[in-house]
Amino acid sequence: MAAGATAVAAYDWRFDSGRLCLDLVATAEAAPGGPEPLDGPGQLGRWLVGAGLVPAGTVFAPVEGQWVGRFVELRDHVGQLVRAQIDGCGAESALERINALAAGAPPGIRAVRDAQGSLVRALSAAPECGELLAAVARDAVDLLTDPVARARLRQCEGDNCRRVYLDTSRGRRRRWCSSEVCGNRERVARHRRRAAVARA
Repeated sequence: MAAGATAVAAYDWRFDSGRLCLDLVATAEAAPGGPEPLDGPGQLGRWLVGAGLVPAGTVFAPVEGQWVGRFVELRDHVGQLVRAQIDGCGAESALERINALAAGAPPGIRAVRDAQGSLVRALSAAPECGELLAAVARDAVDLLTDPVARARLRQCEGDNCRRVYLDTSRGRRRRWCSSEVCGNRERVARHRRRAAVARA
């Protein structure tokens, strides 16, 4: 295994953007300028489970190669479209591609009993790549056609962060994708600036 693949395999996905499609867009921020974060041993599969698209333990076809390329393509289109919405401009080719993917059927689901007898969600069959892409694309369509949700789209104000998130804060004053990550970095930087001024 290459050193780059090892670094990618250790990535801990975040699912705090507020929407499935935005969480996919956020994967582009995992290793800016580095190897593709979704392309590595089990990376896309881990993301699919973490995002709730497939239940843990789901057995499905290998997600290497073409699957990664198709998810990266969708990620790029969704990213273009949501940033265009924030900036007040269009991204028609991205919109067409997302609409085409959203027209497909998402994976079928069913309720089954787990070992303790509780009902849990399971897939009706091993998922196909197109079904999973359709689920993410439909989430993007739902988000962008909902005027209330669309108005809450924000880009993180953190230095060197391009994450897009849904601002559901009470006063719609959220500035960062994560208070614990980018917000904490900003507070630390502010403290250092004040300390430097005090020393001067």
